[in-house]
Amino acid sequence: MFKESFSVFGKKPAATHTGILQSKHYKKGAFENLHPTPQLAEGVGYGKVLRHMLRKQKTSIPPVPMPVVKRHIDERQSAFTLTWFGHSSYLLQVNNLNILVDPVFGKRASFSNEIGPAAFAGTRAYSVHDLPPLDIVIITHDHYDHLEYETVQQLKHKAEHWYTSLGVGSHLEFWGISPKRTTELDWWQQVSLAPEITLTATPARHFSGRGLVRNKTLWSSFVLKTPAYNIYIGGDSGYDTHFKEIGERFGPFDIAILECGQYDPFWPYIHMQPEETVQAAKDLNAAVLLPVHWGKFSLSAHAWDDPVKRVTKAATALQQPIAVPMIGQQFTLQGPLPVQPWWLTMTGGTPSQDDAQKE
Repeated sequence: MFKESFSVFGKKPAATHTGILQSKHYKKGAFENLHPTPQLAEGVGYGKVLRHMLRKQKTSIPPVPMPVVKRHIDERQSAFTLTWFGHSSYLLQVNNLNILVDPVFGKRASFSNEIGPAAFAGTRAYSVHDLPPLDIVIITHDHYDHLEYETVQQLKHKAEHWYTSLGVGSHLEFWGISPKRTTELDWWQQVSLAPEITLTATPARHFSGRGLVRNKTLWSSFVLKTPAYNIYIGGDSGYDTHFKEIGERFGPFDIAILECGQYDPFWPYIHMQPEETVQAAKDLNAAVLLPVHWGKFSLSAHAWDDPVKRVTKAATALQQPIAVPMIGQQFTLQGPLPVQPWWLTMTGGTPSQDDAQKE
């Protein structure tokens, strides 16, 4: 029992990890962002953050179960098809490849099934058993809401190969996945997934760690290029100049999948406000924005529906096309985008923070 509980934390990379030691982003024993990135706002301490989070309002949890489209997922798709499972977990099907990103199907975004942020009611309608055979799993970084021990255990023999940021492979190896089935990437490194299909790790503005020690593994966004589609997989990131640089080097994008939730004035540099999410999509020159990192866990103090209300409002203001599918809803780029405000139909909807300030 104790060994199993300890395993959840994973294992930090060896001090002799060649890729890490050769990375120009690894300095003085830790990875760094492109620009200085304090985890908290100036003058804010962890005690103040704890008190702030303990005062979270009831609106941080949906008043009723989240609506879900439960369907059979096709085994293969040639054209771009996406299924969102809530928060930052989704299945990309393109060019007959099945690519699963940051899968978390457990009860909590935590090291424990007993404590920590619980998945909203209704959001666990899908499990690993509902997935088709997987060619690739992409892990952007090692936080609990993106890399979950139990889900990895269930996927060990279902996924062919794992692609992730430098150092994260040490967790996967510790959990029983052979290094031969894992590829770690530094920022700007590129690999071929199949003929004419490439995956490039690109910068993000965030941090890493599954315990008290932080930034021993890298955090990344990714660019997935296929013959017909150019896809940006954002991971977690605060707003910074890297979006513009990635857009100039790899854009334009058919779709940018970007975080839009779990923000707070107490940590403004490591997560984006929804308005910044839309600006990041514009910087990337994205034809469509898919906002994720919301709708499953409450990791901040904002209302559960504040991210989607603010991001859709900002997208309208900046004329940025946006897709907002329900969990499980099939979403393609070949037809009309899912834009219906389904969250407004849920009893007890809340005003956005922006609207509340005006009242």
